[in-house]
Amino acid sequence: MFFNRKKKQNKKKISPAPLAGSAKSNSCQQPGDGFDQVINKPLNRRSAVKGLTAGLLTGAGLLNSACSLTSGEAGKGLASLKWEEYFKGNYQLMTPEEKEATVKRLEKMYELANGGKIKISAKGAVKDVLYGYAFNISKCRGYMDCINACIEENNQDRNSQMQYIRIHEFKKGQMNFELADDNFYHQVPAAGHFYLGTQCFHCENPPCVNVCPVKATWKEKDGIVVIDYDWCIGCRYCQAACPYDGRRFNWSAPHVPENELTKDQHYLGNRLRKKGVMEKCTFCIQRSRNGANPACVEACPTGARIFGNLLDPNSTIRWVLENKKVFRLKEDLGTEPKFWYFMD
Repeated sequence: MFFNRKKKQNKKKISPAPLAGSAKSNSCQQPGDGFDQVINKPLNRRSAVKGLTAGLLTGAGLLNSACSLTSGEAGKGLASLKWEEYFKGNYQLMTPEEKEATVKRLEKMYELANGGKIKISAKGAVKDVLYGYAFNISKCRGYMDCINACIEENNQDRNSQMQYIRIHEFKKGQMNFELADDNFYHQVPAAGHFYLGTQCFHCENPPCVNVCPVKATWKEKDGIVVIDYDWCIGCRYCQAACPYDGRRFNWSAPHVPENELTKDQHYLGNRLRKKGVMEKCTFCIQRSRNGANPACVEACPTGARIFGNLLDPNSTIRWVLENKKVFRLKEDLGTEPKFWYFMD
């Protein structure tokens, strides 16, 4: 028997180290501070157009003025990179060269702001791969190792205890999600109960994609439904459209202690997000596209989670689909989730 309790979150915030050669009172006003006050200032249509035109004509001047408050090349370099980052386009429309330049810029910005290094990938979908997931209800014991591994791998906010995965505890003989316990704090597995996990199901026909007004979310060729965090406007239409409660909203700026940060990242995956955008499971795109299992699969102590290539006839997940009696949630909706459940 095991006692199930969620991992205690570190509430202590760690402030980033000051930029080299700069004083605390000499911070550079860049996009994100004083710049945002100008951009986000309430305007009518005429003054908005007028202000935008003036801003574009004097962009270089604004940048130089902002950085005059910062001493040292590091501060000026960070300001310049933030300016470029602020005006980048939608990731889907970028050329391979632009994607590579974007991730390099983000890496450099992190280095200048924090003194450390991260690695961000822009690796695309692998040819002849379509990812799928299977969950063995018979084996899940409700330990929640999968949730903790997901939080750590995907740099989820520690203060709000955000989690992409839910483990639902049901009484045997019923499967009503309204009656399930998602926050159980007792010994597991509990007598007379069984456990079932949910997350983003990466639907073949994702309703979340159809409702996004700015095309910030889409389905990749390998079946992974992704989000461009910097293009998302936080309207939460996708969250409302998802029938599986698979999406999460950042109500505050996510906090991840530096010593807990996963530094191998993907632009569409576990890179650090900002306040006011949507996020969710990406099948650990930073891992899966490099041939590894998602963190939840690797962490499961009972082998209840199976992940693989649906196009590979020799994959374990194909064996499960061909030899087990499987089902999917809310199949009548026509979303075609690539997430199946089965029992031994």
